[in-house]
Amino acid sequence: MRVVAELIMDIQPVILSGGSGTRLWPLSREHYPKQLIALCGEHSLLQDTVLRLEGLEKTASGSDDKFSIKAPLIVANEEHRFLIAEQLRQINKSFEKIILEPVGRNTAPALTLAALAAVKDGDDPVLLVMPADHVIQNIDAFQKSIIDGAQLASSDYLVTFGIVPDTAEIGYGYIKKGDAINSVANFIGQFVEKPDKSTAEEYLESGQYLWNSGMFMMRASVWLNAIDHCQNKIYKHSQNAFTNGSDDVDFYRVENSSFESCPSDSIDYAVMEKITASTPDSLAEGEDDIRDLKSAVIPLAAEWSDVGSWSSLWEVSQQDQDGNVIKGDVYTYNTNNSLLISEHGLLATVGIKDMIVVETADAVMVASKDNAQDVKKLVDLIKKDKRTHHQSHQRVYRPWGSYESIDTGDRFQVKRITVKPGASLSLQMHHHRAEHWVVVSGTAKVIRGDETFLVAENESTFIPLGIKHRLENSGAIPLEMIEVQSGSYLGEDDIVRFEDKYGR
Repeated sequence: MRVVAELIMDIQPVILSGGSGTRLWPLSREHYPKQLIALCGEHSLLQDTVLRLEGLEKTASGSDDKFSIKAPLIVANEEHRFLIAEQLRQINKSFEKIILEPVGRNTAPALTLAALAAVKDGDDPVLLVMPADHVIQNIDAFQKSIIDGAQLASSDYLVTFGIVPDTAEIGYGYIKKGDAINSVANFIGQFVEKPDKSTAEEYLESGQYLWNSGMFMMRASVWLNAIDHCQNKIYKHSQNAFTNGSDDVDFYRVENSSFESCPSDSIDYAVMEKITASTPDSLAEGEDDIRDLKSAVIPLAAEWSDVGSWSSLWEVSQQDQDGNVIKGDVYTYNTNNSLLISEHGLLATVGIKDMIVVETADAVMVASKDNAQDVKKLVDLIKKDKRTHHQSHQRVYRPWGSYESIDTGDRFQVKRITVKPGASLSLQMHHHRAEHWVVVSGTAKVIRGDETFLVAENESTFIPLGIKHRLENSGAIPLEMIEVQSGSYLGEDDIVRFEDKYGR
């Protein structure tokens, strides 16, 4: 008797983590964006995106086709690489690789980099493309739709997931369903831009429209063929950037100049809408192959949100008996239907409703829920005035730990520094400042010029201006210390690095 080997299709999760989440300022900043923040529970949105893949292989075992779920590929801003790696370590999850974008170029180039990585060794998995900053509460429904999508994607469809709407939302783009493909999927009839209120109500009433989720599934080779034919410049520049890139331990660094030359475009605009709109009369010369590309949409009812504004965070969060969502040290009196977040001090409210109040160590933001989408415009004003509050929190994270500015004055600055066990700062020197270090807990190994010595708890040392130095934590507990800087210039760019284990 002849035995036929069972064919197993690989599903390669691809997590796109390049967004900055400016509508969730002041919690979300460029250097610490919303996908890295625990907005809806104990885990960050990125961690939740990875964790919702747990059990997917078991869900797949009930289908006619057999699927194997690979460790995720992550495409991210270079600035966030160590934060992402650390967050995955915290939840004990491995990853295939973190591909680093030197600049943001939207989702189509990011997916092209991931697809090139997926086929690098001759494989051709089904890509499961997920933004890192969404909330999905019904994991069973999500996983069932993923398996339905994988079956279509393995037959060379480009699949997207449309969220079944429950309100006349004007903040999302929509997808109109076309003819049925099978019992769970439709051809894509049309992509529709964000509607006005009355149009959104018509869409909801018709039952033919879905919210555009930004999640996709397709074979890696199918995407590469599609982007090559639909947006060849994206394909060529991404391919050059990937081919001329290099491995850096857990990271893959694409070649900068090629990727910086890449057009910026979304998956929808670059490919999906062109496929949907492709008819013989609409095709330009040389675009005949677009007709061979098949697109599908699968309705998804999984309690989804892109958490695109503070009001949407209020909607998906647990509310108390007064309709308030409260996080941190907050007191309320006669307060209703509001989102109140305090990260640093006591927040107290009296006689307000339908408001958003968010307090951090260096900023307070107050808005009505009806104007939550306009927080992005507020951030634009902060950028225009060349302030730094849109970039970093008062606590700044580094691969070795973090630092927080405690006090600043004329020619001095005080910082609290935390160094993780086994970590070390770069061997460096400053032209304009000297530093005094006081160890609060743990033990510091200090290199100062030609000296190497230990500084224990309640001890201190001095680093003169212009002297090479390095701080290390060779112990088993975090090193906590106070740094007092003094000098004519105290900016973070007054650092000359001679050696750095993190490649900065």
